[in-house]
Amino acid sequence: MSSIPDTANETITSTPTPAASPRLLPGGWLRQLGVYGYDICEDIILAALITADPLLLIGKAGTGKTFLLNSLSEALQLTHRHYNASLISFDDLAGFPYPDQDGTTIRYIETPATIWQAQSVLVDEISRCRPEHQNRFFSLIHERRLQGLALPHLEFRWAAMNPCSEDPTDELYEGTHALDQALADRFSFVITVPDWDGLSSDDRLLVADARGIDAPSLDSVGLAAAVAQGRSRFTEAPPHLHEFAAQYASAAATLFLTPGIRLSPRRVRMLSRNLIALTVIHGGQPQPEAFLHALRTSLPQPAWGKYPDDAVIRSIHARSWDLASSSTSSLWITTILEERDISRRCRQIILDAPSPDTATVAIAQSLTKLPPTLAAVFALAMTPAIQTQQPFCTEEGRSLIASHAAPILEVQGEASWRLSDHLDPATNPHPTLSACATVLSTLGPKRKARARQIFYHCIVSGIDIPDPASLEATLDKAITTVRSSLRSAQP
Repeated sequence: MSSIPDTANETITSTPTPAASPRLLPGGWLRQLGVYGYDICEDIILAALITADPLLLIGKAGTGKTFLLNSLSEALQLTHRHYNASLISFDDLAGFPYPDQDGTTIRYIETPATIWQAQSVLVDEISRCRPEHQNRFFSLIHERRLQGLALPHLEFRWAAMNPCSEDPTDELYEGTHALDQALADRFSFVITVPDWDGLSSDDRLLVADARGIDAPSLDSVGLAAAVAQGRSRFTEAPPHLHEFAAQYASAAATLFLTPGIRLSPRRVRMLSRNLIALTVIHGGQPQPEAFLHALRTSLPQPAWGKYPDDAVIRSIHARSWDLASSSTSSLWITTILEERDISRRCRQIILDAPSPDTATVAIAQSLTKLPPTLAAVFALAMTPAIQTQQPFCTEEGRSLIASHAAPILEVQGEASWRLSDHLDPATNPHPTLSACATVLSTLGPKRKARARQIFYHCIVSGIDIPDPASLEATLDKAITTVRSSLRSAQP
């Protein structure tokens, strides 16, 4: 195959490029904070830190819930408040109230324990509040407000509780109450933490070692940097990932109706956010096991003592994954075909395709449905991408681009631009011959060589060129975008 002239001095090399970004943190980072036995939860915990959505831990007494959450605040160097919900009074949260000088407003005398300056808060033993008292935490958890006043510094809202049961005769812990369902529905992740019987033998020894309790919760693992990077990835997640997560969450909520498990519309939106957060942690590509893990820990029912059967969850996950996979590919292709800017279309196919098969379908549809001039631009611009080993499409997609670009790339050198050898203006006049020649006279060597290829191909193929200058500018922008996209995809 003939090579396409480059727009810069560097050349595209055939270096394999992974389809996803690196993980935010390697496994086992909680151990480095002195927290053992929570390996299965650490991706979920990191996802909750990325979204800054409320997090609830459910576990038996002594399972390290409080230690874990306090350790996170230390690692992130947050101004932290830890309240025992079974003992706290309103004054502990807000401080002592006093009227302002004008007598129209109330202010509060702050103490080191009040919440006004807090960046993170842990409401411990929240299930030991009666439901009527749990509501005092509702606006705090849901709105970051207290007595209607905003808490501008508060970012993380965490809570911990012992297990409870729907069955009034099944008293797991005396004094515990099922969490009010409206309050429970405000927690994005609801994690049931492991007890002693869920720990490995190595973790049991680490937990049993009294020195483990004194392990400093310093940010030696780069947690703050990982959270910052994760938030950047989360806010910049591509449209197809949002669409995939929404399709999956919508399907799961509908399928859960059959076994009588209700997910509120708010919960479905939370599930979508959780799925996206887990995906960016794992590098940006949806993974079935990560979605299953997110689904398990996004159900609020354990907060009021109801634990859905895991076999049901697995079945609903599998069906939701299949439905989302088929729906998202079609939606993504439709979106691509509606994109009239060839540069953006090329970039999305290289960087954002849900799968290589889907990218190949988009390539085939583009080459057949675009106007002939733009189809030629698309094929020529995408040629550098297929000359690399980047796995953005299948071999079939590469072949389609190559076959469409081949006749364009055959135009090489000044001799190929002797139009009189192929077209006689006297018998077959072409209205854009002089316009093409004018555009060529204004270009530098590299752009001129490319423009000559596309102009010649259109003319000998009988393709009208309404605006040669616009066509050349579109081609140059598309090729520049493709090369930029290839560099962005490199590790």
